[in-house]
Amino acid sequence: MLSPEFGHFTLALACCLAGAQCLIPLMGAKVKNSRLMALASPLAWGQFLALTLAFACLVTAAVTDDFSVQNILQNSAVDKPLLYKITGVWGNHEGSILLWAFILAFFGAIVSAYSQHLPLSLRAKVIAIMGGSAAGFELFCLTTSNPFLRVWPAPLDGQGMNPLLQDPGLAFHPPILYMGYVGFAVPFAFAVAALLEGKVDAAWGRWVRPWTVLAWALLTCGIALGSWWSYYVLGWGGYWFWDPVENASLLPWLTGTALLHSALVVEKRESLKIWTILLAIGTFSLSLSGTFLVRSGILNSVHAFASDPARGVFILLLLAVISGGALLLFAWRAPTLTSTGIFAFFSREGSIVLNNILLCTMSAVVLTGTLYPPFIQLINGQTLSVGKPFFDNALIPIALFLFLVMAIGPVIAFKKGNIKQTAKILGFAACLSISNVVIAFLILHQIIPALASSLCIWIILSACSDFIKHIALFKTSISNSYNRIIGLPRSFYATYIAHIGVAITILGIIGMAASQQKIVEVPIGTTIHLAGYDWTLTNVDDRQGPNFISTEAVIKVSKNGKPITWMLPSRRFFDRQKQVITNVAIHTNLMSDLYAVLGDSKNSTQTTPLFVLRLHYNPLAPWIWIGGFIMAIGGFITLTDRRFRVGTPANRKRIKEV
Repeated sequence: MLSPEFGHFTLALACCLAGAQCLIPLMGAKVKNSRLMALASPLAWGQFLALTLAFACLVTAAVTDDFSVQNILQNSAVDKPLLYKITGVWGNHEGSILLWAFILAFFGAIVSAYSQHLPLSLRAKVIAIMGGSAAGFELFCLTTSNPFLRVWPAPLDGQGMNPLLQDPGLAFHPPILYMGYVGFAVPFAFAVAALLEGKVDAAWGRWVRPWTVLAWALLTCGIALGSWWSYYVLGWGGYWFWDPVENASLLPWLTGTALLHSALVVEKRESLKIWTILLAIGTFSLSLSGTFLVRSGILNSVHAFASDPARGVFILLLLAVISGGALLLFAWRAPTLTSTGIFAFFSREGSIVLNNILLCTMSAVVLTGTLYPPFIQLINGQTLSVGKPFFDNALIPIALFLFLVMAIGPVIAFKKGNIKQTAKILGFAACLSISNVVIAFLILHQIIPALASSLCIWIILSACSDFIKHIALFKTSISNSYNRIIGLPRSFYATYIAHIGVAITILGIIGMAASQQKIVEVPIGTTIHLAGYDWTLTNVDDRQGPNFISTEAVIKVSKNGKPITWMLPSRRFFDRQKQVITNVAIHTNLMSDLYAVLGDSKNSTQTTPLFVLRLHYNPLAPWIWIGGFIMAIGGFITLTDRRFRVGTPANRKRIKEV
């Protein structure tokens, strides 16, 4: 039953249902026909079911080695492990677009299930807009990126998967990253629906915030996993290389973070309405732009999919229709959205405005650095390279100011803050942070890392100070403080958990700036000294893998004569692709990483072979990814807050008390 033809049919059916999901509810809203508007939900579920069957057909073809399907032929092989046969479904252009459409349909179905309490007109428009977006990607699949194309005659074996993608990280990174990208389609749909309705209020802010938080948390996880994958698979020894496709994921994360904070102001004060709508449109537009950059061929990247120009043109047109249409609607209807809430400059709202300006400025810098080289090449054919020095010099000053605001903002009251009260809460934390600048400078011998580390500590200490103030620690009884702890809303904890996660990630980045490395060419039995450790190459063996031959080194690491660990870096040769990749060995104690890479072996004029080793000592490296996942945990905790599910008067009273 789950044949490629059936998959192609269900994909076409999903496209038709998505088109109906877009047009019929909008028509019903136009003529105020409740029956037509009510069709939005069943159409969304129908589209999701059809795409589920289509995706299942492609997975079945991969698992059963159906090499008559061109996609399976080009990306799989008989000897490929089962896990990678499944994950290889989205490890290519056609499969990844189908996955994108599937996730978009999934979000549409979930929105329809969890939006029963919304006004019927708004609900119909939100689901319709998501249907229109899904129809565009499904049409893209059917026309230029069909994953079910057949070949004849069918070969007995396939060409295999890109060995770089044959890694467990691939099983989780792309789907989670795509869920983050596609998740921002929900705030986008709410924003466009609000423009059509001509109404944005506190209720709208409360509806849109959970979806924004969910998308942001998933995108954070996806970026963290991708960074970790680059660290341990590519063997470069770093965590971020300002690769254009890496930047494509960072851009919606930055604007999505700004959207997250703006939606809070809409919910609390009914202010920043226009700003929030624009951020919702801009964030999803940047998610779509990332898809265009990856598949248009205008960027060179280890992450980019090879593609023909027709695909890039189609996505560019889709981007123009979705984002351009939304921006035109924004230009027409935004002036009607007036803010009713008034706030002072020194207030929680004021700090969020400043926070958003800084985040959007960083996004503009990253976008400029990413697009400027291909733009110049298009204009005059000149090849330019914009790399780490540009991004570091342009972004670090903005980031330092942002960290300063991050520590102060959550402590200030809404509407109008009290400077003396805020200074009282943060005074002790400020003194410790300022003192740390001197200590950090003596250790690191660089002012920028010293200042950044102190600001990270400032963020953590300010969170602790505000928590102590809220539970009245040392000012009331232990039982009363405990009651205050359990009485605080989960979103209060989530805010500080996410901010502390940012601080931990930055501390990890600062630690990596002090990393040490050596590249040596040595025979077996040689000991290398690095960062107080003794690295001894004890042996090099060849091993047979499932679909590769591995040359594996055995390195004994000791310190002061005491064995620490055995490390097994290797190089894997995939005969089918005639490609060699490195398999990095990492030993971590969560405070630092020992990192070893095996290079090419070389034959000297003597009988003893020499082996190239690249050895790294990376202090605080694990904190980069630990901090990323702590940020995401903060987002997921926010979703459990009762205020997102029930907007009762009791909840509102509790919010004010906090």
